[in-house]
Amino acid sequence: MFDLEPEEARLLLDIALLATGQNRFGSAEKILSALRGYRPQSESLSVAEAVLMLSRGETGEALDFIDRELQPDRFPDSAMLAAFKGLALIRAERLPEARAALAAAAAAEDRDPAAAQLAKELLK
Repeated sequence: MFDLEPEEARLLLDIALLATGQNRFGSAEKILSALRGYRPQSESLSVAEAVLMLSRGETGEALDFIDRELQPDRFPDSAMLAAFKGLALIRAERLPEARAALAAAAAAEDRDPAAAQLAKELLK
C-alpha cells in the first residue's frame, strides 16, 4: 500500500468532480471510494460525495449523508456542506429549512467565501 500526497489526492478529487459533471457517475464513485480509504477525514471528499448524490438525483440520500457529515464528530462547521444541504432541501421542496441552511452558509464568508457565494446565489 502507498500513501497519496495532498496534491495527488486533490487531483483525483478534481477528476472525480469532472466525471460527475459529465454524468460518469460510476467512475466518480470508484475514485471517491478509493480516496475515502486514504483520506477518511477529508471535508472536500465529503462535499464531492454529496455532489455526486445530488447529481444522480438522490436527494433523500444526499440529505441523510450531509446530516451525518455535519455532526460534531465530523464537519459541524462546514459551510460548503451546509450550502449543498440547502440545495438538497430546495430540491426536496423544503424551503424554510433550505433558507436556514443557506443563511448559515452565506454567513461564513470569512471562513469559506466559495460556499458563501454559492449559498447567496441559491438564496436568490
